[in-house]
Amino acid sequence: MTKLDIELSGPELVETKSDLAEAAKMKYLTRDNAVFLETEGHMLTVHVDGEVHPAVYLHCSFPHKNNRIFISVRTGENEEIGMIESLDEFQSDTVTLLEEHINLRYFAPEITTINKINEEFGYSYWDTETSSGNCYFTVRSGRGNVTAVTANRVLITDVDGNRFIIKDLNALTEKEYRMVEMLMG
Repeated sequence: MTKLDIELSGPELVETKSDLAEAAKMKYLTRDNAVFLETEGHMLTVHVDGEVHPAVYLHCSFPHKNNRIFISVRTGENEEIGMIESLDEFQSDTVTLLEEHINLRYFAPEITTINKINEEFGYSYWDTETSSGNCYFTVRSGRGNVTAVTANRVLITDVDGNRFIIKDLNALTEKEYRMVEMLMG
């Protein structure tokens, strides 16, 4: 037996097979097996194959690129109940409910105008106009806090963990573009 044979027959290979087998058993939630409702307290609940999960949370696989596909539905203890492959598989009232909960979780106002960005001592201080009104926030330099999500879309995370989006870099003025470009990491 060669060293390669030993490595291939070791516990790593068995563990990999069990991980793949586990992923293959993933439960997909559809309009046929899942009913989503909102409680009086505005919590999301789901009934899956006769089992009720009173408080669930939605986790998007691609929250800033496409938040309509591959949405993990999890309990408060972070146990996955199932995966929504696409919101398009549900009726419009359910899609509206799920989109509301996704938008709450991934709230990120769109920056429409950058009035000024000042840099000082490893922080940048942003004075902006957003889809939610005027906003002043602080971003720590480095660490990917100003990140290109696509070729034209930028995600900014401030020191408090709030997120902001620039949907289209090409829509910025040349001055605004230069200010953002200097901070992108």
